[in-house]
Amino acid sequence: MKKLKSILFKNLIAFGVAITVAMPVLADAPHTVIVNPGEDATTSARVNWHSDIGGPDTYCYLTTAGDTDWSEARRIEPVREECTVYDNMYSKKPDGQDFYESVRFIRNVASLENLQPGTRYMYRLGENADGEIRYFSTLPDDGTWTAAIISDFHSYTPIPGRKRAAMSMLDKLKEVNGGDFDMILHIGDITAWGGSYSFWRDLYDEPYFRNYMWAGVNGNHDNMDRTSKFSGNHFFKNVNANPLNGYDGQEGVCYYTKLGDLLLIALNSEAMRSSEGLIAAQNWVEEVIAGNSSRRIAVMEHYQWFYGNQGAASQFSRWNEFFDKHKVDLALSANNHIYVATHPVRDGKVTAPGKGTVYIQTPSADNERGVAAGELTDNTELIKSRWTEGPMTVGAMLMKVTPDSIEISLYNRNGDLIDSNVIMPRISE
Repeated sequence: MKKLKSILFKNLIAFGVAITVAMPVLADAPHTVIVNPGEDATTSARVNWHSDIGGPDTYCYLTTAGDTDWSEARRIEPVREECTVYDNMYSKKPDGQDFYESVRFIRNVASLENLQPGTRYMYRLGENADGEIRYFSTLPDDGTWTAAIISDFHSYTPIPGRKRAAMSMLDKLKEVNGGDFDMILHIGDITAWGGSYSFWRDLYDEPYFRNYMWAGVNGNHDNMDRTSKFSGNHFFKNVNANPLNGYDGQEGVCYYTKLGDLLLIALNSEAMRSSEGLIAAQNWVEEVIAGNSSRRIAVMEHYQWFYGNQGAASQFSRWNEFFDKHKVDLALSANNHIYVATHPVRDGKVTAPGKGTVYIQTPSADNERGVAAGELTDNTELIKSRWTEGPMTVGAMLMKVTPDSIEISLYNRNGDLIDSNVIMPRISE
């Protein structure tokens, strides 16, 4: 839908006489829309959308999915700011043509509070409540819910097959689940270049972004532009509306949210390349855990815990003692394009269920970036399973949460079950 934005005046010649004619300019409808969780995903959410500079102010109109006549809808005014971080970035058009993107817009972020747990909501964005209807659900407060987990599909408009592979994978997970998930988690690299705004806009036009709440992390591809000269978490931040409870410089990029009795902490791997960056992140995670009493704790970042081809430790070496100390139940990562899952681990050794951290990393999902697995030579006792289809890999995971356990199962592109992991609640010591 497009709306009247402004009037341009164009001079025409008719019968030898100059005539000035008013020409309407149509403004784009709100676009690049995503719903992220608030600090408590059972009762809050946050919406990001973009609108034209110079166009009318836009709002979020929200009601429950059962309110078909929108009689109970409420209007939420967003925080608005002009965004130019993607402007003049070197990119690719869908036909492969090189170009510099001309992108300036108003970024709108609306906080949706006092929501009902376990409820399907619908919302419209625009000057009035007449825009496209989109949906999301809050998590139930009984501790039982499901989520899809996917990563590394590097959406790239000149090669639309990457996005199709990932969306088809979500279709398979939905079939396996027997219906809608409650939310979707992504663990980074969902675009080829985060600085290419057209990639984000195209991706967010997919039904899975129109109908679900997403929680994700910044991947290295999401963090960079085509030239690798310009990088930063601002590309990821400005296409999301994550909670602003991260540490200095990482607000809206690193964040935490309560998914029922599961505390989910999202980290930015790019901010932890140095030892100083790692310490800053760990200090913040420690504060988050201390300030948010939860039965279960999950941490996710983009970079892999292990190199899946042979099993050598990667981020595991930097975090395992910290996770032991703070009793993290589940550690999620991606990036290596090979699925890896461990037994429960504590003190560098396999331990009993409920007494250690289970480390899981997603495979790629774009049918292009997979990596062949060689012989497992490192951490052979810790690593329970690995999986890849080689260079053309498509896989993702289904997460089923109950008060008694968290089950995370890997499926391939055909919906075949490949591996399953059950994370038990912490046993009191």
